Amino acid sequence: MTGIETEQLAIRLPRHVAIIMDGNGRWAEKQGKRRTHGHRAGAESVRRAITFARRNGIEALTLFAFSSENWNRPAQEVNLLMELFMGVLKREVAELAAHDIRLRVIGDVTRFNSRLQKRIKEAEAATAHNSALTLNIAANYGGRWDITQATQQLAEEVAQGRIAASDITETMISEHLSLASGPEPDLLIRTGGEIRISNFLLWQLAYAELYFTDVLWPDFDEMTFAEAVDSFVRRERRFGLTSAQIQQLAGAGALQED
Repeated sequence: MTGIETEQLAIRLPRHVAIIMDGNGRWAEKQGKRRTHGHRAGAESVRRAITFARRNGIEALTLFAFSSENWNRPAQEVNLLMELFMGVLKREVAELAAHDIRLRVIGDVTRFNSRLQKRIKEAEAATAHNSALTLNIAANYGGRWDITQATQQLAEEVAQGRIAASDITETMISEHLSLASGPEPDLLIRTGGEIRISNFLLWQLAYAELYFTDVLWPDFDEMTFAEAVDSFVRRERRFGLTSAQIQQLAGAGALQED
């Protein structure tokens, strides 16, 4: 495993990694090319990230592909992103299925055209029974949207008399979010040098470790991924406890980090 050598470190690998893939446009501009060239190059980094996650036993990988705010970008760039998304769904589904990878698209897909919505449903159905890795693609996604749609669903249940407002718990809200199934992210990686989470998985990242790198997304490779994971495994995750409590629980084999 690149950059992660010992079995002792391997037992602390994150179960779920989320990545904000930033820097495609700036990468292209540095080379004197159009921003759209960077998005095409970034697709190769997506493949490398998936390969790393699958090889190293990470259970879930969530990639921020297109935010709800990205519609405000130049029309040519948005159109290319949609074309890339269509192309990836067409070309890569068989490869994902062959490697036992389940594909899920999270976000408000109703804004996409009917062809893309159909392609998404077909890709999800074709990989639904795979279990080695869950690949979540966040498309037209925003953390505030996610929390809003979850609360709207719960409000409807209250209105229908199925639950009382006082019955609503954090667990119930979590169960109505886009990533309701599977573990919450342990590690968030953001490329491109920005130090913010940009409305991504606002609820789910509550206890995630954050890792920021200046590497632009098209240059993100297995070594960069390994460095982020290495940083994660060397941190002490306290979940509100003290270091002394963590050490005591770890010594007793009682600490659960999921």
